Amino acid sequence: MRILPEGPGRQPMPPHGSHVSSSRNLQRRREIAALAARLMAEDGISDFGFAKRKAARQLGASEDDALPANTEIETELRAWQALYQGKEQASRLAAMRTAAAGLMRALARFRPYLCGSVLDGTAGRYAEIEIDLYPESAKDVEIFFLDAALDFAHREVRRALSGAPEMALALEWDDIPVRLHIYPANAERNTSRQSRAHLAQVESLLAGEAS
Repeated sequence: MRILPEGPGRQPMPPHGSHVSSSRNLQRRREIAALAARLMAEDGISDFGFAKRKAARQLGASEDDALPANTEIETELRAWQALYQGKEQASRLAAMRTAAAGLMRALARFRPYLCGSVLDGTAGRYAEIEIDLYPESAKDVEIFFLDAALDFAHREVRRALSGAPEMALALEWDDIPVRLHIYPANAERNTSRQSRAHLAQVESLLAGEAS
């Protein structure tokens, strides 16, 4: 039997064990993604990173196991909601988007943008409406709520994170929990922020759902 030398264009065959290991890693990623999606849907977890780490621990994954990407978990989450929460989730999402649009109209002068799970369509039973604001002053938002006699509470902001908001407020609007992230006015043009939609885009989403 002639053994051909290795050279350009000819790669050594990977050992059989590496193929088995790769398949196991892929299967573990899928298991973690599926469990993380269920935790987000059932337990109201909104942070992809926290959900995947909790799922990994529950499945006994080692620190060397590669965790799934957020997009993998989102795919599993959409599939889970379609299978188990179908009409309920669609109805809840429509109600949350309607409430979001109403609040954005009320906060129009602070340049509101909808973001998070209500925008991308993965909002579950325990989700919050997430809205980013870009006022001239964060205090102006507080004064607005005080003048309108609307209850709100401050939430902790992890300022060590890059691009963290100046302030975070929690309140209820139409009996739906809302989280407001307040940024400096000059941060509105920061295109590196997560996906977001201004009021006209949210209204277009609602119009599409109604048609």
